[in-house]
Amino acid sequence: MLLYIVPTPIGNLEDFTFRSLRVLKEVDLILVENYNFSKKLLNFYNIKTHTKTYHIHNEHKIIPSILEKIKKGKKIALISNAGTPSISDPGFLLIKSCINASISVECLPGPTAFIPALVISGFPIHEFVFIGFLPKKKRKKKLENLSKENRTLIFYESPHRLVRTLNDLKYFFGLEINIVICKEISKIFQKTLRGNIEDIILYYKTQKKILGEYTLIISKKNNN
Repeated sequence: MLLYIVPTPIGNLEDFTFRSLRVLKEVDLILVENYNFSKKLLNFYNIKTHTKTYHIHNEHKIIPSILEKIKKGKKIALISNAGTPSISDPGFLLIKSCINASISVECLPGPTAFIPALVISGFPIHEFVFIGFLPKKKRKKKLENLSKENRTLIFYESPHRLVRTLNDLKYFFGLEINIVICKEISKIFQKTLRGNIEDIILYYKTQKKILGEYTLIISKKNNN
């Protein structure tokens, strides 16, 4: 009994391993976060495997039936819209349920946005903390606690909250941080900005429209 966790490209469709391709073609069912999003990848690689939608709004309801299928010998793989499932994407609850049901879980190596951003940041990476998206509730308390960290910090952020988050980082961390922002990693409009927090805020305040997906890496200046 086995559930496959299969990372998918975060941008360039060529960022996909031979093993991932083989697994998605061999399994009986692929759980997809959003079929309309995933069909581009599935069609690109001519993957004809049957799919079923699995996301945060239906996972509690369908997990029992998924576990039952696996117990009956069905081979199932989980993918998200992009990247590695359960990292800021659905997957944790299903993985935990499989473990509790004595079902093996195998995660294939593959894309995730924060690793390339961390590597090219030039900041210390022997120790780091991945935050993902800041919580909507108790956001200030979270940032207060993180401001005491000396390790490199990694955040994800959406375009419409980017400037707010940058201002929050300035408020809680002060001017003694450097920041690297990676936009649209591995996509056509990939871009990297480096500098102090004030310059980065000023840059984005002058932009008419902020689009894309962002990974923020911050480090205190005395660590660089």
